[in-house]
Amino acid sequence: MTLKWMAVVIATVSLTLGVTGNVVTLAVNGGQLPLLVNLLALTSASTAVILAVVAELHDRLDNRVSALTDFLVGRLKEIEERTGDRNSGFVEGYLLSHGQDAAVVPFGRRGRGAAER
Repeated sequence: MTLKWMAVVIATVSLTLGVTGNVVTLAVNGGQLPLLVNLLALTSASTAVILAVVAELHDRLDNRVSALTDFLVGRLKEIEERTGDRNSGFVEGYLLSHGQDAAVVPFGRRGRGAAER
C-alpha cells in the first residue's frame, strides 16, 4: 500500500473512531470524550491528510520530471542524428583544405628581468 493511501486510511479510521466514541459517550453518559482523546484523533487525522496531500504532490512531480527527462532524451537524440555527421565532415574538409603541415613557431626563452638584457 502506498504512503498516500495508508495516510488516507489512517485519517478515515481516526475520524471515525473519534466521532463514534463521542456519539457513544453522548448516548450513554450525556457527555463527550475527554479533550485529550478528541485532540489526539484530530491531530492524527490532520497529520495523515497533510501527509497524503504531500505524497500526491510528490507523485505528480515525479511523473512530470520523468516525462520531461524522456522528452529531453528524445530531443537530444534527434538533434544528434541531424547534426553529428555534418560537423565532423566540415572539420575534416577544413583541415584538408588548409593542409596538414602547419608552421609551428616555438616560443623563445623569456628573460628574467633587466639583468639578462
